[in-house]
Parts: sequence; structure tokens; C-alpha cells
Amino acid sequence: MGMSAQSGDFNELAIGDKAPSANMKMTNIDGQEWSLVDLAGENGVLVIFSCNTCPFVVGREGKSDGWEGRYNPLSSMAREQGVSTVLVNSNEAKRKGDDSLEQMKIHAVESGYVMPYVVDQNHKLADAFGARSTPHVYLFDSEFRLVYRGAIDDNVNSADEVTERYVEDAITRLVSGKKIKPATTKAIGCSIKRVS
Repeated sequence: MGMSAQSGDFNELAIGDKAPSANMKMTNIDGQEWSLVDLAGENGVLVIFSCNTCPFVVGREGKSDGWEGRYNPLSSMAREQGVSTVLVNSNEAKRKGDDSLEQMKIHAVESGYVMPYVVDQNHKLADAFGARSTPHVYLFDSEFRLVYRGAIDDNVNSADEVTERYVEDAITRLVSGKKIKPATTKAIGCSIKRVS
């Protein structure tokens, strides 16, 4: 690879690309090892790069909801359409602190996560995907081809004020065989904390 972790020059997966590292096993908070292939639903899999502390995920008291509160409803909606959801923590540089497996377990319980939350050791999956931020969302179809990547929706601050539900729309269109538009949006969030 030879890419410096700081440069951010990752080749981002393009729409239509096959999911790389789909068979790579990752440790879930319950100690089980899963790959994306293991976890995928019949119509696809939604991969969300996330973490325990980023304000774009967890919100900021009185200022922003953060996106995390939308993970469970999104996951339920996706499951009804045959698409499973996986949360991935790639913050290797914080693995001895806020993003340790132990802290992930605590955070998942506090947040009531209904989906697997796995450790991406040495941010291998994030690097393969070109994922840059938390959250950064990738939706794959049943053939593991990328059909959408970017943000969950258009309003991190307020779930009530969302006007564009990018991921929900993408899932609905995917399942009904329609072209997804927009297929890419800008992922806004904290940078994934890579080790150089």
C-alpha cells in the first residue's frame, strides 16, 4: 500500500465495486468473529464506520443529536427490507482508550445497539473501503456491490429536521430494483483515528 495514514489518500470504493475484505473476520462485542459475508442479509449489508466519542456520532449536549440515535431505527427499517447492518470501529489509534473493545461493549449497551459492533483491527477494512470519517456509510447489494456511500441523512443536528433520508431511500430503491440517486453524498464526521 505504502500510503501514509495522515495523507488521507485512500482510494475510495466506487459505486459498483465489490466489497473488499468481505471475508475478513472481525471481533464483535460479544467476542464472536464475523465477516461481512457472515452478517449480510439476503438483499445486502449496510456498513457504518462508527466510534464511541465523536460528536457526529454521539451528539453534543444541547447542540446536536448526532447520528447514533438513528442507527437502530435505520437498522430495523433495513432488516425489514432484507438488509443487515454492521457497525465497525476502526479507530486503532484510540484502541487503548476510548475505542477499546471494553469501551465499545459499554457504549453499545448504553446506546442499546441492536446490531453487531465489530473491531476493525489496524483499520484494515476502513483502508480497503477508503473510509474517512465516523460515521461513514456503505451500502452493498446482495452481490456485495457498492450501491451507496456517504452520509446517513442531511441533518446531524436534528433527527426531526431531516429532509433527505439518503440511506433509507437507497435501501428502498435497491430493494425495488431502481437506480439509487444520489449514489454518493459527502460523509461528514470525525476522521478515523489511524495509526501511522
